[in-house]
Amino acid sequence: MYLIKYTDEVSDDLADLPAYERKRILDKIDEQLIHEPMVETRNRKPLWGLDPPWEHVEPVWELRIGEYRVFYDVDEVIFIVTIRVIRHKPPHKTTEEIL
Repeated sequence: MYLIKYTDEVSDDLADLPAYERKRILDKIDEQLIHEPMVETRNRKPLWGLDPPWEHVEPVWELRIGEYRVFYDVDEVIFIVTIRVIRHKPPHKTTEEIL
């Protein structure tokens, strides 16, 4: 079982969202990332080669929750998932454009 840790930037990202979206995203993070955060699924994938504007452990992972993207990385040694940022991804925008 992994511990979920949030960066300070995530608090700002969540504060800007309506309460129902915030709850939905936090519930999905718990559901999807506590047990097997590094298993690729339909809504979860590694972003190899992505150079985000924050400190991270390779690879950065993306969890898709509707039109939102949760970017995280995993420390397998100490079993911690660090949620780095949460972004809204409008249609026709690339990952790099929303970061």
